[in-house]
Amino acid sequence: MTDVAPIDDAPELTRYIEARYHACIRKELPALTEMAAQVESAHAKHDYVPLGLSNLLRRMTGEMEVHMKKEELILFPAIRNGGAPGIENPIAVMRADHDNHEIEVCEIRRLTGNLSLPDDASATWAALYEGLAKFLADLEEHIRLENEVLFPQFEPGVGTNA
Repeated sequence: MTDVAPIDDAPELTRYIEARYHACIRKELPALTEMAAQVESAHAKHDYVPLGLSNLLRRMTGEMEVHMKKEELILFPAIRNGGAPGIENPIAVMRADHDNHEIEVCEIRRLTGNLSLPDDASATWAALYEGLAKFLADLEEHIRLENEVLFPQFEPGVGTNA
């Protein structure tokens, strides 16, 4: 798989999103959740511990799995078939989910002081914030590709398929 999104081919872009972003979320988010729980437990008395981060990541894991399944089972197959009347409805749901993900990203940044490590951070804490930085960058690009590239192609008055 190339790491360049095929922006001119909607069916291929859906496959790219699944392989590049959905697979990474399923792999990385549970590992980050576990690391967050370790950091919260090991550094419970530390002034800068990201208390509540593991619960937030656990909740996000469930929410994102539901979101990705809706894309993989409903929206992306419809897109691969050239769109269909009413496709703007599942797109609107996905956009609303993305808005919620962005709120959760803000909460991650708040809990972690914008991923700022204390001077005495453990190796696990540092690995957690490094992993979160990658996850957040990937999530931002994932949402951008869908909201700004893929979805407009199938929304009335915006794309060429509407």
